[in-house]
Amino acid sequence: MDSIAEEYVKLVLAVGKHDTDYVDAYYGPPAWRAQSDSVKLALPDISARATSLIERLGTTPTGAADVDRLRHSYLRTQLRALATRVAMLQGTKLTFDQESRALYDAVAPTEPDARYQQVIDSLGTLLPGEGTVHERYERFRNQFVIPPAKLDTVFRTAIAECKARTLRHMTLPPGEQFRLEYVTGKSWSGYNWYQGNFTSLIQVNTDLPIFIDRAVDLACHEGYPGHHVYNSLLEQHLVKQRGWLEYTVYPLFSPQSLIAEGSANYGIEMAFPGSERVQYEKSVLWPMAGLDPAQADRYYEVMKLVDRLSYAGNEAARRYLDGQMTAQQASDWLHRYALYAPARAQQRIRFIDQYRSYVINYNLGKDMVRRYVERAGGNDPAKRWAAFTALLTTPMLPGELD
Repeated sequence: MDSIAEEYVKLVLAVGKHDTDYVDAYYGPPAWRAQSDSVKLALPDISARATSLIERLGTTPTGAADVDRLRHSYLRTQLRALATRVAMLQGTKLTFDQESRALYDAVAPTEPDARYQQVIDSLGTLLPGEGTVHERYERFRNQFVIPPAKLDTVFRTAIAECKARTLRHMTLPPGEQFRLEYVTGKSWSGYNWYQGNFTSLIQVNTDLPIFIDRAVDLACHEGYPGHHVYNSLLEQHLVKQRGWLEYTVYPLFSPQSLIAEGSANYGIEMAFPGSERVQYEKSVLWPMAGLDPAQADRYYEVMKLVDRLSYAGNEAARRYLDGQMTAQQASDWLHRYALYAPARAQQRIRFIDQYRSYVINYNLGKDMVRRYVERAGGNDPAKRWAAFTALLTTPMLPGELD
């Protein structure tokens, strides 16, 4: 499989010459990057080579060790997703669900509008003041913005806590580290750019106000035990120890992203189980941000309900990309059923324009990872961490979670 893995990496790099978002990270042999830069393969040639590699892989070899079986399945599934992305770049049109199945090996459930309305009605009993639920929610949440002058201190403190909690359960590679930057003009709120050699660049977008809950969310998701840990462990266990060079490249539009985003989101709950998150934030982050800790319990009671609206974002993307809504209608729908403020809804539409059905990886991915970890670990925290660590150190993809 090593020769197929090399060709797979080179094909991913070749697709990146046609799709600037496709290669999320690469730290493999510089000569392979130089080759892709000097000779731009045409999309039909990339498609033909991907098909040939899938045929060479064939069926899973009988009697293979579990890790070799997983590696074989990983390469085959990733190559199929690559072929789909190339077909899309050549003009193939897929529905939202067809696209997510082909690229991420999963389809998000469809829920009726009435379910989201029920959640919004429940919020109406919690939110103080007068006006619509949307108006009261926006006024309520705007009380809990991290002041820009305190943003860096709050974020770095949250990252340090997330790292400390992760290290209680996982051993990370020696010398792992990250850089933190603040940026503007992006369609996303945070991003981890993995650099290789156990190093990440974490960027936080400051276009819109950043609420206090986003400190722990982004610190865990982008850092510990999220993307930085995931990529570092893959490099340590699969690249350096096993020599599997297919992991030196990360194609964004692939099933690996469901594992990456799902584990990063569920990692927040792993690091802060039960009530530990609210207790920590009340004692440390809220005072640091100049916010009243006495409001934290009510804030998270509201946000727990709002989290039940997360699949509304998928539905907006589905209807928009399937041509059932215009961009403005989708933005309005996000405002109505996901409680996005208008500016945040417009930012989300820009994200959907750029990343399309990728949106399912955050919430569906989180739910799939949760089911896998809780089924494997039950109510035993140590067993849950063992299952979570196994997910981050082996070539597992969505099909292995159920």
